[in-house]
Amino acid sequence: MSAQILSGKEVASAVRAEVATRVAALKERGRTVGLATVMVGEDPASEVYVRSKHRAAERAGMLSFDYHLPADAAQEQVETRVRKLNSDDRVDAMIVQLPLPTGLDGNQAVAAIDPAKDADGLHPYNLGLLAMERGHLRPATPSGIMRMLDYYDIATTGKLAVIIGRSFLVGKPMALLLGAKGVDATVVQAHSRTRDLFDLARRADILVAAIGRPRFINGDHIKPGAVVIDVGINRTDDGLVGDVDFASAIEVASAITPVPGGVGLMTVASLLANTVTAAEHAAG
Repeated sequence: MSAQILSGKEVASAVRAEVATRVAALKERGRTVGLATVMVGEDPASEVYVRSKHRAAERAGMLSFDYHLPADAAQEQVETRVRKLNSDDRVDAMIVQLPLPTGLDGNQAVAAIDPAKDADGLHPYNLGLLAMERGHLRPATPSGIMRMLDYYDIATTGKLAVIIGRSFLVGKPMALLLGAKGVDATVVQAHSRTRDLFDLARRADILVAAIGRPRFINGDHIKPGAVVIDVGINRTDDGLVGDVDFASAIEVASAITPVPGGVGLMTVASLLANTVTAAEHAAG
């Protein structure tokens, strides 16, 4: 058996087209849509990611604002920049690019964002609304995964979903979304300290790998016919690889996301969707 490839490129293209249509509708009402990023330091990977966000925003017809602070910026400088963007009417949503340099508190910087302008959907207020199955700005990567599952018509009701990873960026909100009413998966949240982790993974109908270890999961750890969502992006001597060993997993799974070309593209598309949603709410 060879798995169906769940292309992030195809789904992200559909999302970006929808976003562009919504941006154009707001422009007809005399309303622009603006996305801002705040980056601290010179991390090459973050710089590439931020540039991709701005290119995607501009292609969707949005205004794009890039604020870059030096690596030795103090916490108050970062939060001051965030507060200025909170009051900037041109900016509908913003992102503080994580991780911040050593000595700075990324969680505190995110908490300084106006929840109504939270493009990443990671403000504590928005995460709380997610836990209550409310709100409209949801964490970008998990939202992108849910969009992929819907696009490829992958059934979730009654399925056992095992999520390997418990970060507030992906693992925790992913569990909330998969277990929500209307999605109705039975969710197990696993992590690096889970006993018999691989045995648990072999039981999953939907396996989400978000642990940050290259090729941590291989074909021996996957239930035949399972759907495998690889969130990992790891830089190795072989280039970018996921948390799943793609070559062995594709022979066991029924469907799998590639790395690159999978979930990562959906993250950027979901950021754009959050931004135009924030603009629509601000416009009433």
